[in-house]
Formats: sequence, structure tokens, C-alpha cells
Amino acid sequence: MRTTLTALSTVRPTRRLAVGGLTALGAAGIAATALTGTAHAATPDTAGAAGHRAAATAQHLTTQADHAKQSADKAAKAAKDSAKDSGKSGAKAEYADNLDGWIREARAVMAKHDIPGSYDGIKRNIIRESAGDPNAVNDWDINARKGIPSKGLLQVIQPTFDQYHVKGTPDDLTDPVANIAAACNYAADRYGSMDNVDSAY
Repeated sequence: MRTTLTALSTVRPTRRLAVGGLTALGAAGIAATALTGTAHAATPDTAGAAGHRAAATAQHLTTQADHAKQSADKAAKAAKDSAKDSGKSGAKAEYADNLDGWIREARAVMAKHDIPGSYDGIKRNIIRESAGDPNAVNDWDINARKGIPSKGLLQVIQPTFDQYHVKGTPDDLTDPVANIAAACNYAADRYGSMDNVDSAY
């Protein structure tokens, strides 16, 4: 009986060890399985998140491209419309408010009415007649004594200005552009062109 108890006592620890070993092994196995399951479960989530980010980035780039195309289309349409409007309204070119600009603007108006006169020919006569002062007035010659003094860049009297005034310029004797155009119109009628005038006319 003692032998049996001893044997049983010897067996019990072994069984405990065995059970303990199984418990430890079982716990490790469950943990490993859980970790493996977690790893496997995390993979689809990670791939899904990356996929969502890629899709969002692609959508963002597509939206940016669409906006850029719309902006380019609007700019092109605006430029086209502006060009059409300029053509319809006959938009006036910009000229400097000085002797150079006045001569250039007057010549542009003169060209529409086939009135001759080169830039140099006009400027040469202006310098002689008024030294480039649009408000110059001659108060000493025969016209001044008659009460109709010569005025403006090309020293035109009022009756001559009224007769040779060029449409498209202000009806003002001392307006620089109107004065040049009327004087050149008069010179074209009397001398063929302002270029042919070299003295008082």
C-alpha cells in the first residue's frame, strides 16, 4: 500500500507537470493564434486604409485638374469676348498726352479720312509755329488785328478750323489733335500735304 501511494505521489507531480505544461503550451498556442489572427485581421484594414488614401488622392488630383481646365476655358473665353468687344466698339488706342502722342493720334484720324502728312513733316511745322505749345496764340499778325488770332499747335484761325475740321476730333480749335488734323486737312487742300509747308501758311 505504501508503494502504491508512493507511486501515486510520484505520478501526481508528473501529471501536474504535464497538465501545467499543457496549460502553458495551450496558453502560448492561444496567444500565438490570437496574434496570428490579429496580424491577419489587420492586413485587410491596412490595405483598405491605403486604398482609401490613394482613392482620395486621385480624386483630389482629378478635381484640381478639372478646376484648372475650367479656369483656362474661362480665361480663353474672356479673351475672345474682349477681342470681339474691342472690334465691335472700335476701342480707341491709348496715346500719350504729349506732342508725340498728339501727332500719332492725329495721324491715325487723318488716315481714316485719307489726309496726308508724315510725322516728321507735322512735327517740323509745329515746332516752327508754336514750339509745341497747344495754347499758343498769335496776337500781333493781320489775323489778330482782324480779331481772329491764330491759335494752337499749328496756328490755325477759327474760320479755317471750322471749314477743315476733321470728324472724330473735338470741335475745339486749341485741342491738340483737332488742331493738327484740321491744319493738315487745310494744307492738303492748299499745298498737297503738310510736308510741303516750310513757312507761314
